Amino acid sequence: MNPPDPAPASPTRPEAVTDAPAPPRSPDNARGVKAVLKKVRSQRQSSDPAFDRLLKEVRAKRPKANTKAIERAYWIAERAHAGQTRKSGDPFITHPLNVAMILAQFGLDETTISAALLHDAVEDTSLSLVDVEQEMGYDVAQLIDGVTKLERIKFRSAEQSRAENLRKMIVATAKDVRVLLIKIADRLHNMRTLAPLKPEKRVLIARETLEIYAPLAHRLGMYATKWELEDLGFATLHPKRFEEIETLVSQRQPERERVLDEVCEDIQKKLGEVKIKVEVSGRPKHLYSIYEKIVLRGKQFDEIFDLVGIRVVVDSVRDCYAALGAIHTLYRPVPGRFKDYVAMPKFNMYQSLHTTVIGNAGRPMEIQIRTQKMHKAAEFGIAAHWLYKEQARGKVPEEEIAWLQRVMDWQRESDDPKEFIESLKIDLYSDEVFIFTPKGDVVALPRGATPIDFAYSIHTEVGHKTVGSRVNGRLVSLNHELASGDSVEVITSKGSTGPSRDWLHIAQTPRARNKIRQWFSRERREDALAQGRDALQQSMRKQGLPVDKISKGGILGQISDELKYTDLDSMHVAIGEGRLSTQSVTTRVLRLFEPEPDEEVVPEEPRRRRSLKPRGKGVIVEGHDDLLVRLAQCCTPMPGDPIIGFLTRGRGVSVHRNDCPNARALQGVDEGRMSEVWWDNRQQSTFTAAIQVEALDRTKLLRDVTSAISDQGIHIISSTTRTGRDGIATLTFTLELADPSHLQHVIQSVRRVDSVFDASRVVPSAARG
Repeated sequence: MNPPDPAPASPTRPEAVTDAPAPPRSPDNARGVKAVLKKVRSQRQSSDPAFDRLLKEVRAKRPKANTKAIERAYWIAERAHAGQTRKSGDPFITHPLNVAMILAQFGLDETTISAALLHDAVEDTSLSLVDVEQEMGYDVAQLIDGVTKLERIKFRSAEQSRAENLRKMIVATAKDVRVLLIKIADRLHNMRTLAPLKPEKRVLIARETLEIYAPLAHRLGMYATKWELEDLGFATLHPKRFEEIETLVSQRQPERERVLDEVCEDIQKKLGEVKIKVEVSGRPKHLYSIYEKIVLRGKQFDEIFDLVGIRVVVDSVRDCYAALGAIHTLYRPVPGRFKDYVAMPKFNMYQSLHTTVIGNAGRPMEIQIRTQKMHKAAEFGIAAHWLYKEQARGKVPEEEIAWLQRVMDWQRESDDPKEFIESLKIDLYSDEVFIFTPKGDVVALPRGATPIDFAYSIHTEVGHKTVGSRVNGRLVSLNHELASGDSVEVITSKGSTGPSRDWLHIAQTPRARNKIRQWFSRERREDALAQGRDALQQSMRKQGLPVDKISKGGILGQISDELKYTDLDSMHVAIGEGRLSTQSVTTRVLRLFEPEPDEEVVPEEPRRRRSLKPRGKGVIVEGHDDLLVRLAQCCTPMPGDPIIGFLTRGRGVSVHRNDCPNARALQGVDEGRMSEVWWDNRQQSTFTAAIQVEALDRTKLLRDVTSAISDQGIHIISSTTRTGRDGIATLTFTLELADPSHLQHVIQSVRRVDSVFDASRVVPSAARG
């Protein structure tokens, strides 16, 4: 692998700094690979001192380790990389050897170390993954494949490779945590050997290290690695600042070491008095953390007192708290600066007791108290668990596993702790999946997301025009559940009619659902707007009104204001949705419109309009001024409803809703007795209306709903209540209203009552058919 160009289009790949490129694969090369492997099988002895040191480190950390697999991996890598050199001129094999050494120092298992030795071979030589699997086994091959996949991720620009997204991508791609550990060790060695690269490449790699790999090491609890990565990146990006701080720290070193020796001796003596076995040491703060305090917190160097951290390592958790008490009798604690990360660990497995005390020189100093196991975990993070697995024969306490899952945000559970440690096939972000676009961008979606969610995450219009999807090159249905690492392509069509209502049941993300709802709301509103405008114009034409003149004037706007609509379009929408009758608006137009002196309003058809006398109930009867008017109880019409009249025998005009089945039946029997009627909004009257309320049943529900209605000044004529076996209560109220607009206010008030999930106007069963 070759180092990256500084252009944003290339991923940063310092790991494979080679002068000799990999030869192209061919039958001859394939035979060459087999020859190499055959020669490896016959190889018995190491002649490389660096490899001897690696084996020594492995055996020191893991006495029972089987090093034969590591030896085989080394010789395969050594032969595969033969002739390749790094930019420094060193043989390329020195890089995988150093990566393996870092992992051996962490205490990683033989499989991981073998994979580290071969992690560049598949990418940069003629060796294939199949070759590796045949010689080293499936697990080693899978780890190498995971590292190789991370190398292949490409980003188009700095904006699209934000550090957080890339960190999530790495976590999502590396199902086995050991892949991440190999990658971090790989980056650490490359940072240590960055000098031979060109300045612009060094800067690019260092920035990526600070933004991605150091935080990732922090996420995994690998503090020692994190600190080294930060200092190496800091030295590359800000060499002058690094040198300044390094000089200031070195100038204070004699004084710091004197104070440190005194503190360590005092603590050792004090804890010895209370029979606590202890190791006390001091570690200078790493330079990048000092730089952060100076730059980000605006502190002067002289104000940073905690340049040294005191580590107190004891045998047990009980000793941690006992040591804390003893230290507080030795030094005065600073109020508010004690933190118990033993009882409440950090998200990344870190455990310690932190206390800040005033030292003998009158300056504050931080003391960290932990067990030996906590200390290893603080240094090596998740990698430390392999070391304990070796010592405890793979048996890890169940509470340790539960803690590890919690602090690492691992949602998946494992019934077998040993199996959990063996596989570590766990997602760090199991509540999310990370999907690749065809251009290599990473999109985070909730688990269970579908191609519809992906489409709307790209752009609203992409979602609206979606007609299909390909996942990893294969056509899938729109309800297909996406998985981390999937490459998704959305198929769109300009001729698409928009989303389907079924999508509301398929989409998982709030964004996708909201966009789909908004589309239907907008489409419904536009349809209702057109229908309402046409219906009103038709109604005005029937009255002989000059539609164009009225539409261009301010009368309709004035009427919409009277009816409390926000604008004229809203009134047209209300007409189109049937919430407002055209007769109600036309009547107001007739009242407000004043024709020009030479203009006369002439109906399109001769009508007997000489008598428009209202006859009670706020209803005008066409052609009759001496008839009693009554509102039919079968459908309880109220102002705003489309209505029709029926001339009864001896009981005047019965007014029904247009959709009332009784009215349709009467019309079929004797159509000649039907009469045109409309509401007269100039006359004050009272009306009845019924509402139905659905709610989760609870105590005092009826009281609360009744109060919500009464608070609106509405008279309740009657009410009924029933509760189903499912615990859903249905309440029906018949109300008397003086103003039909009050009904919507009542419904809104009732909907705000606790446990109510629906309230709406209803008409008697006859009206509903």
